[in-house]
Amino acid sequence: MARILLVEDNEMNRDMLSRRLARRGFEMLIAENGQSGVDLTVSERPDLILMDMSLPVMDGWEATRRLKADPNTSTIPIIALTAHAMASDREQALEAGCDDYDSKPVDLTRLVRKIEQLLAASR
Repeated sequence: MARILLVEDNEMNRDMLSRRLARRGFEMLIAENGQSGVDLTVSERPDLILMDMSLPVMDGWEATRRLKADPNTSTIPIIALTAHAMASDREQALEAGCDDYDSKPVDLTRLVRKIEQLLAASR
């Protein structure tokens, strides 16, 4: 099954989402800030990244820009996860290089559908 890197600083969100996705059969990798998310992506090559945008050390916007600028990681799909749900937030995430966007609180059915679509398109 696909390996997903969840980059999320909130422990409750991280725990809830990683457990729910693992139950759906995904192998989960976890990073608690943008810099460790970039480092784990380079070393572990996940199939997809779920990127919170408001992160310590390095925010999700910068982490996404760095991953998309690196030819070794640029093709890994990234879904932005943010509590900001305005149209401009979605546009900003896509401009930073995210392949899709989802708002918090996460609707698991909708998120899994987006994950599956991006994984199928990247194969």
